[in-house]
Amino acid sequence: MTQYVAEQFTAEEADILRRYFTNLDRPVFALVNLPEVVKGALFARYSRSAKSLRRLFLDEFVGELDISGDLTIDATVGLRRAEELYDRVFFEYGDDSVAQLGGVHLACEQASNILTKVLEWGRLMSYLEQSTRYIDYMARIGGRYRYYRDPQVGESPLSGRYVSDMDRMFESYGRLLPRMADFYRQHTPKDDRSSDFAYRQAVQAKALDSVRGVLPAATVSNVGIYGTGQSYELLLLRMRAHELPEVQDYAAMMLAELRKVIPSFLKRVDLADRGVAWTGYLSDVQESMESVVDYLVPPDTAADEVPTVQLVDFDPDAEVKMVASMLYPYTHLPEEQLEREVEAMSVDDRFSVMRAYVGNRTNRRHKPGRALERPYYRFDILADYGAFRDLQRHRMLTLEWQKLSTRHGYTRPSAVDAAGCAPQFDEVMERSSALYDLLQRDFPEQASYAVSFAYKVRFAMTLNARAAMHLIELRTTPQGHSVYRGIGQDMWRLIRDEAGHPVVAEMMKFVDLTEEPSLGRLEAERKADLRRHVREQA
Repeated sequence: MTQYVAEQFTAEEADILRRYFTNLDRPVFALVNLPEVVKGALFARYSRSAKSLRRLFLDEFVGELDISGDLTIDATVGLRRAEELYDRVFFEYGDDSVAQLGGVHLACEQASNILTKVLEWGRLMSYLEQSTRYIDYMARIGGRYRYYRDPQVGESPLSGRYVSDMDRMFESYGRLLPRMADFYRQHTPKDDRSSDFAYRQAVQAKALDSVRGVLPAATVSNVGIYGTGQSYELLLLRMRAHELPEVQDYAAMMLAELRKVIPSFLKRVDLADRGVAWTGYLSDVQESMESVVDYLVPPDTAADEVPTVQLVDFDPDAEVKMVASMLYPYTHLPEEQLEREVEAMSVDDRFSVMRAYVGNRTNRRHKPGRALERPYYRFDILADYGAFRDLQRHRMLTLEWQKLSTRHGYTRPSAVDAAGCAPQFDEVMERSSALYDLLQRDFPEQASYAVSFAYKVRFAMTLNARAAMHLIELRTTPQGHSVYRGIGQDMWRLIRDEAGHPVVAEMMKFVDLTEEPSLGRLEAERKADLRRHVREQA
């Protein structure tokens, strides 16, 4: 059972690709010798395409570029000049800040949906991940369904069961998708305001949203990453300490490709007293925590019944401190004195300060200043893994999650019930749970591969009011997925009512509290269609 499918290219295609990609046959590779805007555009297109990045480049980008000056370049052999340039300053003098000044666009393909969450852990990196909303996962890779095949499981007696169950889960996904598309077409007919293209896109997005829950966490995805040398170094050290073999193997592939582009920045990864010691420290902490948790909080401890979204910590005096922080840059007074001044103000006066500070926000992209970073909130959330994947990509916060399992049950979209597809959906959940239990005995780390996206995972988010404004306003828009829309709406209500912060709540004027629309993406697709039409007419 091979892990990855190697892409096939003609001799002419390979001749072009080797000028811009650090290898042609592995799932991890860096992008070089391309304008930054082309790299960014490639990654943007990547997230909504079933194609690999190299194939996407050949099919949609290379015809628009002048590549005549790059005929002698071969990026697959590495870039020695980078090492000569940075060695003296970075390696000899140990100036970490130098490693923040060089960056790499790295394509990470055929990564499981367990691995993608590890890749997207770092705050100081940028990511674009393949979307389950825009891509039909029935498109195969090398004739195989798009799921990760773990070598250890593949060499065990469970190999046949693993492949068989995974194939059947994907087959169920393939059967459910057209049924849900038909359901949405029947219940939300096309109107005169929508073009055929916009309507088709909205129906397809809604159908894909409805059935993504049956996909297993082993489903492979493509992730485009941009980060500095320092960020990659920290990511690799964490990956090397991870317990999942896929993560460790992927770290080795990433290191090999990154060293072709920024070798000096990554020399310390293999040094016994630096990277090796750091990885050892992380592994030791992991082992000690597992040991102490097994002793103090046994795995069979029953979990309390709690709401889906729970506000577990906040500062009762946050609004006073926030208003004082708003005033601070405009006065000459010390902060404690300003807080006393604010405490003596009426509620109306505090609102007047807030409204002046926030200004006239005409869209959600208008962000108020850093005084909003004074209040903080910690939410404990139990939601399906599909929604968690979307929320986990927010980086200006602290997010921690528990291991994915089937213990918390699953979410079945109401539309699946209405379409008469509940029995087929539940059958996949039963198959997922049975395979998880089977793998858990011999392969506890790999068992999560079997868990469908519809199963729930518990995670905690700690964020300030400024980050909460961004997350809640973005995730409650009508085109958002119903599950994370509901989470965002609950977070806003908890800030207003349970924390008792009406000033903070009022600032979030673009929170959408409406019910789920029948075709959430239809209005967005109409606008996109109009932009395409205007561009074509120009």
